[in-house]
Amino acid sequence: MNKKVIVVGGGVSGMTAAGALSELGMEVVLLEKDDHTGGHAGNWDRLFPSRRPGKEVIDFIEKSMSSTVEIRCGSRVTSIDRNTEGFTVNLHNGDPLTAESVVIATGYELFDARKKEEYGYGIYDNVITSAELEAIFKEGRQLVTHNGKTPQRVGLIHCVGSRDEKVGNLYCSKVCCVTGVKQAIEIREMLPGCEVFSFYMDLRMYDRNFEELYYEAQQKWGVNFIRGRLSECAENPDHSLILKTEDTLTGRPLKMTVDLVVLLVGFVPRPETRIISDMLKLQTGSDGFLSPVDEHFKDNSTSVPGLFLAGAVKGPACIVNSIADARATAVQVKAYINGEMVKW
Repeated sequence: MNKKVIVVGGGVSGMTAAGALSELGMEVVLLEKDDHTGGHAGNWDRLFPSRRPGKEVIDFIEKSMSSTVEIRCGSRVTSIDRNTEGFTVNLHNGDPLTAESVVIATGYELFDARKKEEYGYGIYDNVITSAELEAIFKEGRQLVTHNGKTPQRVGLIHCVGSRDEKVGNLYCSKVCCVTGVKQAIEIREMLPGCEVFSFYMDLRMYDRNFEELYYEAQQKWGVNFIRGRLSECAENPDHSLILKTEDTLTGRPLKMTVDLVVLLVGFVPRPETRIISDMLKLQTGSDGFLSPVDEHFKDNSTSVPGLFLAGAVKGPACIVNSIADARATAVQVKAYINGEMVKW
């Protein structure tokens, strides 16, 4: 066996898997459809819960990749074929690559907030997404309304595109709650005189130090958390926004005017995920993400021998979990190539 592995996807999971596989003695080719690696994580300014600069994490992962990893950016996969020798991966430029094993780490994309028309994204100038807010932080720009005024009130809306039967996404995207808490703090840091209101269904502070960040947002920064799902966002003549919801803790309807609305958008599968699943007859869950053979014992394996999964291609995951998952994938790939795969 040639011990060659192709990793499809150059985000956090793909880069981590490529680096780990190289350390384990594999010959690795990393394919990324964009003109740079880093994925979504490269767009984030600071990461929860410690608010460490996102660039630090990306730089570390890039440095951890051995110089022997062949990185091919701008490489879009058109087909993956399983044969007796392993796999042939065909690229858009007609260049075929062969390998003993393939790792799919194509990740996710962000929910298109325009599908929630009642929230006004793409309709009202002062409705933005959490990704757009993060870009403002990363680029060092001041947070202002569309007409250049400093907002006095900002509303953050949780679960946009997640836990929502209307848009067909019943699952939780895991990271939106803590992202909203982090961004609420950052707005207050940037604009001490601005009131920040966070409208949530449930706050799912599931991981280490998340709950502490939530308490910090309330106690130190005075962020107002209101339990209630937004029903409608409308615009005033001055381009401020009217939010209509119900405070479900008091059972009372609530109407509030804010200057800016931030929609905390969730994760959805990339279109490539469906193409790959159809191509290789892989199983997907009801959420549309790829499903492993066994959620406990073979969480990175598929029904196709030699084909493995890493990271958020299996469903929403934070960066910490994506890194750990990618390293686990690398170990399983090595075991497969060396003929040491555990039989369950």
